[in-house]
Amino acid sequence: MKKLFLAVTCLLAVAVLNAQSLEEIVKKYSEANKLDKLSSIQTIKITGSMSMMGQDFGFERWMKNPNKIKIVTNVMGQQTVQAFDGEKGYMINPMMGSTDAVEMSPEQLGQTTRDNIYENFIVGNQKKGQLSLVGEESVNGNPSFKLKGVAEGIKNMYLFIDKSSYLLTKMTMEVEQQGQAATVDMFFSDFKDTDGVFLPMKTTMSSQGMEFAITYSKVEVNIPLEDSFFKLK
Repeated sequence: MKKLFLAVTCLLAVAVLNAQSLEEIVKKYSEANKLDKLSSIQTIKITGSMSMMGQDFGFERWMKNPNKIKIVTNVMGQQTVQAFDGEKGYMINPMMGSTDAVEMSPEQLGQTTRDNIYENFIVGNQKKGQLSLVGEESVNGNPSFKLKGVAEGIKNMYLFIDKSSYLLTKMTMEVEQQGQAATVDMFFSDFKDTDGVFLPMKTTMSSQGMEFAITYSKVEVNIPLEDSFFKLK
């Protein structure tokens, strides 16, 4: 009985230490990414481009504190629009043969809202009890904490935070693409502070032998935006 008591005590102690470690990691991650400054910023606009299969697609992303987001992407001379007004999300995709706004699926909405800087998904996962520390791994030769999170439409999501800088340098997602399981690796680099908005200016992605790159060319803050700007319907 005494040995059992000691074993249980040790397990509880390990659990407490892990919980404290996770809390400290998220705290230092928040500090490194200057998340405390976002509360004073009303709007953010990001201009960038995505390179895919030898083609470049320009996009603009607008966000309004705390949870509104709109993304316009130029694809082959046409614009696709995704918007969330804080309550519902809609999409206009002429590539699908329609210019009418249709409500996004939970998976599409989850993908769109994850791009909202104001709603940091690592901090959000921790607050919901959906974040865990599962170990350590090397990312590009740098020791990193490996965390596991939760996101709509994603089977497994792993987040790698550099042990030195406490920046998110890699994310791995297990998803379904056209009915088949696929792993998506994302690497974040070229971090830059623009008027209190701290972001990786470059993201490279790879999945099933294909590579993509997203580059931010301009970040602007406190541009006046009416709430109606984020409504498509």
